[in-house]
Amino acid sequence: MKKAVTIGTFDGVHRGHKLVLETLKKEASKRGLQPVAMTFDRHPLELIAPDRAPGNLMTTVRKTAMIRQEGVEPIVLAFTEQLRGMRVYEWLDYIHRKYDVELLVAGYDNTFGSDGIDLSISDYKDIGTTVGVEVISAPEEAGVSSSAIRKAVRRGDIPAAIRMLGHLPELEGKVIQGFHIGRELGFPTANLQAAPGTVIPPVGVYAATAYIGDEKSGCPAMVNIGRRPTFEGTVNESERISVETHIIGKDEDLYGKNIRLEFIERLRDEMKFGSTDDLKRQLNEDKAQVLAIKSK
Repeated sequence: MKKAVTIGTFDGVHRGHKLVLETLKKEASKRGLQPVAMTFDRHPLELIAPDRAPGNLMTTVRKTAMIRQEGVEPIVLAFTEQLRGMRVYEWLDYIHRKYDVELLVAGYDNTFGSDGIDLSISDYKDIGTTVGVEVISAPEEAGVSSSAIRKAVRRGDIPAAIRMLGHLPELEGKVIQGFHIGRELGFPTANLQAAPGTVIPPVGVYAATAYIGDEKSGCPAMVNIGRRPTFEGTVNESERISVETHIIGKDEDLYGKNIRLEFIERLRDEMKFGSTDDLKRQLNEDKAQVLAIKSK
């Protein structure tokens, strides 16, 4: 089937992306085309300039699942040196021949092709005409961008991230061996190892929903991001920032499993307590607060 396509990183699949996808679906329907979103297996800067790569709001698997939820079929391309070197004409000719693309919906301020940054939408349209691809532009969702969302998440501004995303910010990782402190306190935790480059909220305690493996229903969770300052100077102090999640109502072996967290609210700063009893009292307060938030 002939296709209508849009191209981009789609990191976060935020409100701006969804506006592009809605435009794509509408225009594809008018022309009897299949709507498709082409994205990449990594951010282009991870290849071009790794030290300037902005980090990822979600995994590629999660990103493609969310695109599919919008009624658009995702195609993931490996971002290679060969792909990086393709000019706009080569891009349009390639997707026209290989994927039967007849329409390209360009997102606001989005470019592709090694020479794309110097071209206007009019240039894209002219080049598209020469290869048989109609090019149109999608409207802008003002004030929304993946870079702005990354900044909001990194400063712990969960409400701002939610407004721009249109959904809760996420963090996904595999459960690795921890220090077992939580279990001793009556709050067993899963120690998450996120993929390198993942955007992580700052040190603090958060209310979240945890999804274990492929489970569709989530559980309320309290998440501590930090170094466990109460245990400073002991073997239980963390040398690096850790992401420890107490999943309320779950007490099972989670090692090796994948957990996806959806952050709802930042509860407080990470604190150093005078005793483990003080810490336990605070954890009980955190738990009550998380359950109250989840019940709303």
